[in-house]
Amino acid sequence: MDRQINLKQPEYYNNRLLSLLAFNRRVLEQAKDADTPLLERLKFLCILSTNMDEFFEIRLAGTKQRVELGSVQTEPDGRSPQEVLRVNSTAAHEIVHEQYRVLNEEIIPALEAESIRFLRRQEWTEAQRNWLRDYFETELLPILSPLGLDPAHPFPKVLNKSLNFIVSLEGKDAFGRNSGYAVVQAPRALPRIIPMPAGELEEGAPYNFVFLSSIIHAFVEDLFPGMTVHGCYQFRVTRNGDLFVDEEEVDDLMRALEGELPQRRYGQAVRLEVAANCPDAMADFLLEEFELGREDLYQVDGPVNLNRLMAVYDLVDRSDLKYPSFTPGLPPALTTGTDLFKAIRERDILLHHPFQSFLPVIDFVRQAAQDPNVLAIKQTLYRTDPDSAIVEHLVEAARAGKEVTVVVELRARFDEQDNIRLANQLQEAGAHVVYGVVGYKTHTKMILVVRREAGRLRNYVHLGTGNYHSRTARLYTDYGLLTADRRISEDVRNIFLQLTSLGQFKDLHRLLQAPFTLHEAVLERIEREAEHAGAGRGGRIIAKVNSLTEPRTIQALYRASMAGVEIDLIVRGMCVLRPGLAGVSENIRVRSVIGRFLEHTRVFYFGNAGSPEICCASADWMDRNFFRRVETAFPVNNPEARRRILKDLEYYLMDTRQAWLLQPDGSYVRAAPQDDAPAFSAQQALLERLAEDT
Repeated sequence: MDRQINLKQPEYYNNRLLSLLAFNRRVLEQAKDADTPLLERLKFLCILSTNMDEFFEIRLAGTKQRVELGSVQTEPDGRSPQEVLRVNSTAAHEIVHEQYRVLNEEIIPALEAESIRFLRRQEWTEAQRNWLRDYFETELLPILSPLGLDPAHPFPKVLNKSLNFIVSLEGKDAFGRNSGYAVVQAPRALPRIIPMPAGELEEGAPYNFVFLSSIIHAFVEDLFPGMTVHGCYQFRVTRNGDLFVDEEEVDDLMRALEGELPQRRYGQAVRLEVAANCPDAMADFLLEEFELGREDLYQVDGPVNLNRLMAVYDLVDRSDLKYPSFTPGLPPALTTGTDLFKAIRERDILLHHPFQSFLPVIDFVRQAAQDPNVLAIKQTLYRTDPDSAIVEHLVEAARAGKEVTVVVELRARFDEQDNIRLANQLQEAGAHVVYGVVGYKTHTKMILVVRREAGRLRNYVHLGTGNYHSRTARLYTDYGLLTADRRISEDVRNIFLQLTSLGQFKDLHRLLQAPFTLHEAVLERIEREAEHAGAGRGGRIIAKVNSLTEPRTIQALYRASMAGVEIDLIVRGMCVLRPGLAGVSENIRVRSVIGRFLEHTRVFYFGNAGSPEICCASADWMDRNFFRRVETAFPVNNPEARRRILKDLEYYLMDTRQAWLLQPDGSYVRAAPQDDAPAFSAQQALLERLAEDT
């Protein structure tokens, strides 16, 4: 190994934000993929819109703040905050331009070929126009509030990501005031896609839709009687969505967050989207109002929020244009009516969502709530359903007199309001609710059930890589482990003690925990593989995470590669590491899989000279997960479960259908089958294996 190489040099690192935008490009490619069912392609386009919103609200907004504060700290790739803003703005504009091109030139024509149409104003028949005018007068006109702009009527507050219209007027109002500009705000409760009624309005097409913006454009003059409308253009502003609460300076975190949440709606503007045909003068007027520059302007040929097109997916009953439906299976040890405690005592049970059902996790809490021998239930909640069955069972248990303790992470980004409501619901039922540790987000996913059996107490545990959210469990790939292992359950109990009390940290037997042991343990295991390789025993690492950005971990991987360790990384999103660099990362391969399900499992495999270690985790390999969150990594000891996980990883490494390969320069190329072999999809193979196993 050449130890003279400086592994901190910027040429060894990708820019984090550009890496995130590269992930969004891969999502966009799924929308362009003709082999993907048509309505799923539309869905990917909508997902991209949501991803870009978060990119601006959090990632780019944070960089803008650093620039305004005069920060000169460079990124690992050597770029200054100012340079990061410039290059990311250019890349973001390219993605948005291509996104709308795909919508207008590929998706909409393909939908029209399937008799799914978005009717433009110039295409409306007289009957359709009459129906839409009636809709405007009965459903919209009573709700809309046009706001004229003059010295007595300043520019209104504009909600984050809301739909608005800037209107150019001529004439005098009832008070003799000269006209100019006005703003019309569309309440969020209004649907953005309006399905036309069946019958004579269809003209043979079973699915005709009209954009809300088209209806408002068509009849906006009704909002300004006696005046002439010269132009009406939609716009949308994206604001900084991060919340700041100094936890050491507040007495009640929930009350502090409740006070801060409204500010998110009116944070500093970071992006302005306007209709492509909006005149420059009006766009400049809006930019000035929001204190933005031309580089923050995005002119789009279509709805300013494509995510609202997601409604079409549910409104169109065309199974032939969607992924085939499937029913999640159950492990052989679990069938309807299974005594879960008995099954878990007999063996550890590994669940792989969404290929296997999330219902056993819900049933675990339900049985615990209803079992008279269960004395206590403890659980962490980071994200969950607004109407969560798990929360209902926790409430049931608390009302039944069981000791129920729930660690609710109030600061789960964009879920703060839901989590505050759930915390209040649990407290009203008599559960103990705490909010974790000051300065650290509680991101670990754990349930502990304490049960009296044969005169003694026994612990049962669920540990997971994902959230206790039944909807995302159908969309995200995650592992969950149900176990009665004594040492693991003792570790879980001790972590709950950390989170709820003010006691000292206790050493753990089996679990690795951030911010205490996880990072160093990962570094030690990487170094161990390097030592094995250096001694001729071979070295092997496979890691599957959502993001890889932590510098010391990347440097350890570089050193392991230089020692001869074979390393495969499956990283869905941001990856700052550069594979394939001569003399540094020649033995590292990085791939990203973008498919039907959002890849969310975190799995670490270390070959350990023939005695492999496999663990799953709630944590990615990022600074925040290692140092600013409470996370856990748990071992998988059941031989059958270990074989399954290793087989799963092999599937992802074989994928030539939905995999993308990271190149040394930070770009990605799509994996392709060799020698005319059929393309292989890991997710499809897992679905097929599910069918065989159940």
